[in-house]
Amino acid sequence: MRGARQRGGRRGVESYTGPMGGLDTGMRLAAMALAWLAGTALHLQQAGLAAPPSQAMVVLAAVLVGAVAARHHRHALGFVVLLVALAGLAFGAAGVQASMRLADRLDPALEGIDLELTGVVASLPQRNEAGVRFRFEVERATRAGRPVQVPARLALGWTRGWHEDAAAGTASDTLRAGQRWRLTVRLRRPHGNLNPQGYDFELALFEQGVRATGYVRDGPAVLLDGAAGHPVERLRERLRDAIQAHVPERRAAGVIAALAVGDQAAIEREDWDLFRQTGVAHLMSISGLHVTMFAWLAGGLAGAGWRRSVRAMAWWPAATAARWIGLAAACGYAVFSGGGVPAQRTVWMLATVTLLSTLGLHWPWPLVLLAAAVVVTVPDPWALLQPGFWLSFVAVGLLMASAPVRPASGPGPPPTPLRRLGRLLRDGLRTQGVATLGLAPLTLIFFQQLSLVGFPANLVAIPVVTLLVAPLALLGSVFAPAWTLAASAVQQLCAGLERLAAWPGSGWAVPAAPAWVQALGLLAAALAIGPLPWRLRCLAVPLAVPMLWPAAELPPPGEFEATVVDVGQGTAVLVRTASRLLVYDAGPQYTRDSDAGQRVLLPLLRARGETRIDALVLSHRDTDHVGGARALLAAMAPARLISSVEPWHPLLAGRSGVERCEAGQSWTWDGVRFEMLRPEPGDYPRGLRPNAMSCVLRVESARGAALLLAGDIEREQEAALVAAPGAPLRSAVLVVPHHGSRTSSTPAFVAAVQPRVAVVQAGYRSRFGHPVPEVVQRYRDAGATVRTSAACGAWRWRSESGTETALAPQRCERHQKRRYWHLHLSDDAPP
Repeated sequence: MRGARQRGGRRGVESYTGPMGGLDTGMRLAAMALAWLAGTALHLQQAGLAAPPSQAMVVLAAVLVGAVAARHHRHALGFVVLLVALAGLAFGAAGVQASMRLADRLDPALEGIDLELTGVVASLPQRNEAGVRFRFEVERATRAGRPVQVPARLALGWTRGWHEDAAAGTASDTLRAGQRWRLTVRLRRPHGNLNPQGYDFELALFEQGVRATGYVRDGPAVLLDGAAGHPVERLRERLRDAIQAHVPERRAAGVIAALAVGDQAAIEREDWDLFRQTGVAHLMSISGLHVTMFAWLAGGLAGAGWRRSVRAMAWWPAATAARWIGLAAACGYAVFSGGGVPAQRTVWMLATVTLLSTLGLHWPWPLVLLAAAVVVTVPDPWALLQPGFWLSFVAVGLLMASAPVRPASGPGPPPTPLRRLGRLLRDGLRTQGVATLGLAPLTLIFFQQLSLVGFPANLVAIPVVTLLVAPLALLGSVFAPAWTLAASAVQQLCAGLERLAAWPGSGWAVPAAPAWVQALGLLAAALAIGPLPWRLRCLAVPLAVPMLWPAAELPPPGEFEATVVDVGQGTAVLVRTASRLLVYDAGPQYTRDSDAGQRVLLPLLRARGETRIDALVLSHRDTDHVGGARALLAAMAPARLISSVEPWHPLLAGRSGVERCEAGQSWTWDGVRFEMLRPEPGDYPRGLRPNAMSCVLRVESARGAALLLAGDIEREQEAALVAAPGAPLRSAVLVVPHHGSRTSSTPAFVAAVQPRVAVVQAGYRSRFGHPVPEVVQRYRDAGATVRTSAACGAWRWRSESGTETALAPQRCERHQKRRYWHLHLSDDAPP
């Protein structure tokens, strides 16, 4: 039966009757969009990719099947086949893109050796006290004078003395965007830490097309051309430098640079913490909100000017011209801001809406959002894994769904300015309320924390930043005094945010919830803000309770859970009993302004719902063990601090109640025994090296399953432990001493401990060579399974049902969540 089109003043969607039972075109299009997104999502779950010819065959088969099914789309079976073909096409198209990126790889044989590269600085350089980081587009690569193949786009660091073999000169101070350089570098394949609920560094690089990382070596560095390309990046850098020169206050200069040129690194870490705590972090970088606002302002001004020209109006309607000019302005702003992924997504969304409006297709808002989502994921299928994708689309959808229906204005005088102002304020409050309630579940799902002062903070911050600071930041590029006004507004805003952040209970943190709890939370948000009767909205309260207070999976009394955190080259271990948490070491300091406490441990603890640390053990003062302690001490002041660190160390300055770790100390939590085995009390006056003073802690469950944390002890200390009468060394799990160095793990010590699993915390391609092969083989010969953090990620083990000889289930995060963009290392077989 032929369909009958719904007719009206505008073109909408069609409605059909017949074999599909009256399914209209809008629903068909929505189903097709969902099929595409489902195929893309399925592709993103793959641990590995098929060969490129197989990917191409999937695309070809999907196209052929879809073409046949499209001829019979009015029939139920034909339409279902069409949906399957669309999902297959999305799956295959994403696979083709992924295969192309994976093909641009670094040969493992070229890792860690000197290469001479010629290329162009392709991004805004990010500077700090240690040096500079930048993207580098390679034009030529050689090894010992012979050409070699390396990825086209690299992420490089040029530091001063942070690596022992890094460039020590000051040539990096002259590096600018768009310059062509010849550099000596060392590269490695992309590899990042992988922890539960943690940031996926390898995914971020893969999405950006960066297929190798590295650093500039202390060798010849020659500037070949001062302006070889990337004029936009050169302009962005000049503008950023001008902002920093004109605005002396660093906080204000950082925010202005972030909003004007997209330089998020210009904002200090402490300021990011403040913005996150008050729920306004989304405003302090060029996001979808800023790009949309810029497009709206540009389109409004263009439309007003267009209407003044009779010739322009005759050529193109003012409304259409305003939309396209606004879109062009958004594109320009996105490019000038660095073309970040959030800005790209927003431009694609605006382009979709603009095209539909121009074609006169006034689709329902859910269909518009689905169409925009498809358009976004075609060039960037990995956008589906980004929190920003879901937050932006859901925010727009919630505002559209909850918009009040206003009655048409009848005859009578127009509303007074005071009434219009009141309506504007009510709409602003409603919009902010809808966004706060509707996005709360997603915020808890992605970040496991929620700002309870976010509503009042955003009520002020959104208009101040979007209508005042951001426009002034851009205006300053042609009228520098505007930056002074913007800086004053930033300072006043930050002062107010600091007062809000000081309120007791300004934030709410929860553990990561299971999928069914997350689904209930999303449903609760939809009920709360939807245009529904209040009796239905009240159902949101009981549905939201599991999301706000999810039940944490805690060990039963007498048992414990150990998480050997993936912090790279360093040590950090979490030991959880039924009611207590112990943290053993705090990981390394990565750079002078970045450490494992702030980047890894605090996000992990918050994702687990931890609100306090009952004991923090700092084994010794080496920075790969205490580098992240300052962040932990500031954010979660531990009830006990146990350490061999000297009293003069800056970490302990002005801190009272610090306990020295000594052999013989012991305590019991929830039936789990903690016993300190080293150092001996007499070791402190001897002035031993820090490694020799490592706190050695043994944790034993009520059933006898034990974990031994050995710090960085070496041969002498291991021999003393083995010789000590009655020393309880035998343990099912051993965190290998000194990261697998050849100065530790003597045969006698390994035989005394008899570990079933030996966990090595060492960085990928550690410059110290950890773990050394002979040590790894020694543990394997003793019957132990060796886990390295580079190949395993975070390693987790619960002691239930475990004994000294029988190991309970264990989990490697990198094996459990393996995806094709992750570096697959074959050092260990999955558990």
